[in-house]
Amino acid sequence: MAWYDEAVFYHIYPLGMTGAPKQNPYGEPVHRLNTLLPWISHIGEIGCNAVYIGPLFESVGHGYETTDYKRLDSRLGTNGDLANFVAVCHENGIRVILDGVFNHTGRDFFAFKDIKKNRESSPYKDWYCNVNFCGNNSYNDGFSYENWGGHDLLVKLNQKNPDVKNYICDVIRFWVSEFDIDGIRLDAADVMDFDYMKALRQAANEVKDDFWLMGEVIHGNYSRWANDGTLHSVTNYMLHKALYSAHNDRNYFEIAHTVKYVSDMTGKNLKLYTFTDNHDVERIYTKLKNKAHFAPVHIMLYTLPGIPSVYYGSEFGIEGKKEHGSDDSLRPELRYEDYRDEIKTNPCTQLISALGKIRRNTPALYCGDYKELILQNTYFVYERVFDGKSVIITVNNADTDVTVNLSCVKAKEYVGALSGERVSVTDGKIQLKIDANYGEIWLPDARKQESPIPIKKEKTEKVPTPIIFTEKSVRTETVKAPEEKKPDVTTAVSDKPYEEMTVEELQSAILEKMKRNGPVTDYMLGTVMENRHHGSLVNWVKSFQ
Repeated sequence: MAWYDEAVFYHIYPLGMTGAPKQNPYGEPVHRLNTLLPWISHIGEIGCNAVYIGPLFESVGHGYETTDYKRLDSRLGTNGDLANFVAVCHENGIRVILDGVFNHTGRDFFAFKDIKKNRESSPYKDWYCNVNFCGNNSYNDGFSYENWGGHDLLVKLNQKNPDVKNYICDVIRFWVSEFDIDGIRLDAADVMDFDYMKALRQAANEVKDDFWLMGEVIHGNYSRWANDGTLHSVTNYMLHKALYSAHNDRNYFEIAHTVKYVSDMTGKNLKLYTFTDNHDVERIYTKLKNKAHFAPVHIMLYTLPGIPSVYYGSEFGIEGKKEHGSDDSLRPELRYEDYRDEIKTNPCTQLISALGKIRRNTPALYCGDYKELILQNTYFVYERVFDGKSVIITVNNADTDVTVNLSCVKAKEYVGALSGERVSVTDGKIQLKIDANYGEIWLPDARKQESPIPIKKEKTEKVPTPIIFTEKSVRTETVKAPEEKKPDVTTAVSDKPYEEMTVEELQSAILEKMKRNGPVTDYMLGTVMENRHHGSLVNWVKSFQ
């Protein structure tokens, strides 16, 4: 089993966490990255054994407009600082993957600067997509080019150019030799050329054993990107959405449907990168209507199939909301001194810490088979089975307790890993209580396993304990999900090649393919209509079988 199959990630956006200036003055290095060194012990203390950090390299502003792939951003320090950071992580048993922004560069990148200077005579004029010296751009350079996301600051690399492939593969080799990293997360993987990604995978296979390539993919058939030839894993945005909206709507059918849908798409052996929030989306504590749902959301994050990740600061229950088109509040500066005692006093942090340790001590949670046991809108029971032993997970999003009965249980006793409560099995049957707006991980025959890590539920401002009522009428049978209302979807699909279609035509083509596979829900319709990136839509429509 590779290291990443057992990983629990801690995600750091370093320019934000260290309080770096929003724009790069390209001055003398300021060693802000070193302020993250004290956090490494915290990362291990909350049960994480891997770090995803980035973007890190010299750039114009937010980090995704790269100026130099081989130099740490001067706002963060020097290459030596990064090498030391990785070394300290490794000393603490923590793997490190970096953000690879290989879809586009910034305008200060050497190849683009040469085009500006030498125009048609530049040896790099084919390094970018659709450079046209008869056009112009918003910077009035006297030529046009393809950008990413409608931003001329982000210049789209020509990934079919062998020189570009070779250069980026050399960057991967440099990062491994210089910094000893363990993997790379590919930014904007869903709009990358597939042959380009295959070349990156080949380089990854050569540089280091178990070197991990994970890609940012928002829409489409994940197995198109994650397979033996391209990436090891991708971001599971489908589950990300389901985790918070199912709790806000009190509808666990959404999560169950999403897990099954993704499993059918990818197969049960492919582990996707799962998360509740990141540097591009609002904080989970902000998105939840009922803040007490922080607990069941994270219990599910750590126990459903996938590789869980915690975004820096969310283990403290901090807020973060997109405002006025800015992501700044999602990427705040955090000072270690202000949070060093949170693991002792903050129930959010205590929960995350307990879940991290429970997962790492329970193989069934990272390599066990998944099976639904009981499914209702407000409570959900499922199991992870490994080596003949079943770990039972119970979650409840209602304001009242519920009791469930299970049969055909083979263990003699279960213990709650969070509460320490022990429950005996009688004649193959067990009765489990699920606290309101909470959950539990039930370990079988726990005396023979690692000791549970009970945490105390306290009434705090972070995770308020609701008033508990007794559930008098308990239903334990699985019922069908309410029939979803099918939106009025009309599509007029063009006969043109996908690459020549407009955004609207691509959206129609995707909806038409969705209709052939079953009902198109309001959510599915919304995800299609919200996506306005032409390249992403082209890859999405091609991903259907």
